[in-house]
Amino acid sequence: MTGFLLRRLIGAVVTLFAISVIIYVVFYAAPGDVAQITCGPRCSPAQVQQVAEQLRLDDPLYVRYWDFLQGIVVGQDYSTGTTVEHCGAPCLGLSYQSDQQVTTLILAKLPVTASLALGAMVMWLILGVGTGVLSAWRRGRASERVLTAVTLAGTATPVFVIGLLLMIVVCGQLQWLPFPQYVDFGDDPTQWAWNLLLPWLSLALIEAAKYARLTRASMLETLADDHVRTFRAYGVGERSIIGRHALRGALAPVIALTANDVGSMFGSAVLSETLFGLPGIGRELVHAVKDVDLPVVVGLVMVTGFFVVLANAVADVLYAVADRRVVLS
Repeated sequence: MTGFLLRRLIGAVVTLFAISVIIYVVFYAAPGDVAQITCGPRCSPAQVQQVAEQLRLDDPLYVRYWDFLQGIVVGQDYSTGTTVEHCGAPCLGLSYQSDQQVTTLILAKLPVTASLALGAMVMWLILGVGTGVLSAWRRGRASERVLTAVTLAGTATPVFVIGLLLMIVVCGQLQWLPFPQYVDFGDDPTQWAWNLLLPWLSLALIEAAKYARLTRASMLETLADDHVRTFRAYGVGERSIIGRHALRGALAPVIALTANDVGSMFGSAVLSETLFGLPGIGRELVHAVKDVDLPVVVGLVMVTGFFVVLANAVADVLYAVADRRVVLS
């Protein structure tokens, strides 16, 4: 296990390095006068040049990238015009618009997106895996056909459609839930969950359909294996076969999909956070792109890449826990 974790750590570092190179080159080499956009349309050429010097935009791209890497590893000092500010490692730079440290800005928004992603994950796993197991167990019956039709409809429905319908009906007409408004978990855990229940449900209904179809297919494949027929021949009950043996063997693809979805949700939260008005990293990315705030954009994409790599590394370990046939090497 130690050797496996070490190899995964080295692989994660190499992957993040490659991501940083691609992101930095793509965004900073893109056409457009960043100094002019940052300064504003009414700035004189002298003011634009002053902004470019302050942001070090006249330096070669490889020099700026090397400084960026140094900031991540050991931190960096930045000039804000009148003072010099130290940005401790891991430093992702300063925002062009607010002169705020990108790391601090992301850490302030991250709890919102993490709450949205992890809460929805728990809900869609319960709904999706439970529906998939029930569908495989009731194969060929009317209930299985109904569940299959529902999951197909859920897969084809965009999240903003489900979210808007739920807000109109549940929050507006029935008034069962408040319109989503983020409350910090430390301030009031009950209100934190109560206000996020609708976004969780909206995301879970979409994702659960995908997990139900995957779990059903994996369960049917596992139930057709020889060892399951052997259990049946020895008189083991069907519930015990499904709960203790078939489900465990069918969890590997579910774990892989969960890792990808949770990791990518940190980057694809733009639509859901905008829809529900949640101040997470998705909405921050929209604002940063609109303002051409490149350090914030690069920092947010780097953080998203980190969570994708981390989620997949955790998934590799969980494979061995869920399925004894998997050997970590």
